Amino acid sequence: MTHVNDPAVIRRLLATPARWAVVGLSNNPLRPAVGVSLYLQQHLGQEIIPVSLKGDDVHGAKGYKTLAEIPGNIDVVDCFVNSAKVGLVVDQAIAAGAKAVWLQLGVIDQDAARRAADAGLDVVMNTCPKIEAAVLGL
Repeated sequence: MTHVNDPAVIRRLLATPARWAVVGLSNNPLRPAVGVSLYLQQHLGQEIIPVSLKGDDVHGAKGYKTLAEIPGNIDVVDCFVNSAKVGLVVDQAIAAGAKAVWLQLGVIDQDAARRAADAGLDVVMNTCPKIEAAVLGL
């Protein structure tokens, strides 16, 4: 079955203050994750947790190399990785006890979305929180 985004889930995730682990967020200003995470942090009041291969600190937030290293709860795992790699990130999000996964615009993995939903996570796929926030007037 093909995943369909639930507008109520999108609104709730964007409007409720939470801890967002942003996988693929580094200090490379050319990467979309930099601007989107700053928007989440400054305009939507979300706590961001950068996750990248180097574990870069970004926007004043301590960075980590893996989701498993992050202390405390993770509410949303925002996935800025390509579709071929996102299944592993989703599995790590499930293992870390995340409450939701958000697969960015162009990131599509129906099997990973199904695994996350079956594990009880909210799933948003193939869209950007910055775009959705604008559509919702947030």
